[in-house]
Amino acid sequence: MTKRAWWWCGGWLVAAGWAGAFPVVSGLGPHRSWGAWAACGYLLAALAVVLVRRRGREVSVAVAALGAVLVPLLLLVLDGRGQSEVGVIERSGSLLLHTGTPYLAEPRTVEEYTPYLPGMALLGLPRALLDGTPLSGSPLGDARLWCAAVFLVCVLRTVPAGRRLGAAALTASPVVALPLCVSGVDLPLTGLCWLALVRAAERRPVAAGLALAAACALKWTAWPALAVVAALLAATAGRRAALRGVAVAVGAAALAVLPVALRAPGPLVEQVFAFPTGRGGLPTPAASPLPGRLLADLGPAGWCAAVGLLLLAGLAVGASLAVRPPRTAPAAVHRLALGLTAAFLLAPAGRFGYLALPLVLVLLSLSSSVSPSLPSSVPLSVPKGLPWAPPSSSPTTSRRARAASKPSSRPWPTASPVTTSWSTPRPNRVRSTTTPLSPTR
Repeated sequence: MTKRAWWWCGGWLVAAGWAGAFPVVSGLGPHRSWGAWAACGYLLAALAVVLVRRRGREVSVAVAALGAVLVPLLLLVLDGRGQSEVGVIERSGSLLLHTGTPYLAEPRTVEEYTPYLPGMALLGLPRALLDGTPLSGSPLGDARLWCAAVFLVCVLRTVPAGRRLGAAALTASPVVALPLCVSGVDLPLTGLCWLALVRAAERRPVAAGLALAAACALKWTAWPALAVVAALLAATAGRRAALRGVAVAVGAAALAVLPVALRAPGPLVEQVFAFPTGRGGLPTPAASPLPGRLLADLGPAGWCAAVGLLLLAGLAVGASLAVRPPRTAPAAVHRLALGLTAAFLLAPAGRFGYLALPLVLVLLSLSSSVSPSLPSSVPLSVPKGLPWAPPSSSPTTSRRARAASKPSSRPWPTASPVTTSWSTPRPNRVRSTTTPLSPTR
């Protein structure tokens, strides 16, 4: 077995250990169910790398995806089990359809809060639209399926065909498989931010702005990506392109959010901004012992200190974008991941699960190896030895090649029946045992 195969085997074993810990330490039923199935899938994937000689990695990814994504997702959806976020999204979709706003006027419990912007309610609309039909209660209305669909579409639209094995392995890994099966709420946000950064690196400001607008209409945690996309467009396509992309993002996001904000401004501010930061009517369940949360627990002064540190971190990331803007999608992803990590660590209320968003972004950039500072249609190299290839100017060019590129008095062979219409001079014939390449071949 090759060294690379050993690395794949070790990676699946680490994933199996991670998933196997959930049935032991987690107090949530969906997490325990996912961990049991995923651990078996990852162990079988590691075994497939060892036993299958040809296409062992592809087989292992398929086995891992089956055991860690498809089977547990299907079982959890059929049983109607998942994190509370799934029910919140589906309820907000029903409220949006029937009342024009996804927020309850007077929420009394934490489960009745909707800490998302109105765009998230669109992922809950399928459940509301299927109510009263023969498909009412079917798995097709589950919000997790639509969250996963948005994420997968964004990945497939950006990752090159030759790099999709790495993206598939990332999707089958615990950092994506677990949230995909139990909640899925952050996956569409991650996919849309990734799509916006890739389109900005391809110098497509309108496409980048539309993808970013969709992300900003889901959760306000996507708003820092606006500065990163603007810096990337300015560095690669110019200031006008950056302004165009920002205008499209802000305008489209405003069209999605403002109608609901004007209809129910109080519930939106209370549930979307005050509640997640610990200033709502009820305490937020996001209470992981992160630095910002520990400071906020000290009282009003500690809360102000956490907010001040958060603003300083944002200013530092913004200054880095102005001084040294990113020029490729991976560089922009790393800058955005740095800013989001600082924000989640210093926020007055947060949880460890929030850190999965910047982690998945970084892993996406590493697994896909996308750095499109130029459009993908621009040829990167010209095959050597073809009649239209320009002569090499490298000092290491062989003497025979330099001699072959000089004009010769030998006439062009007349035996070839093919008539050419090139405007460039015909290359000289070089003695070779192979047949010259015809322009029509």
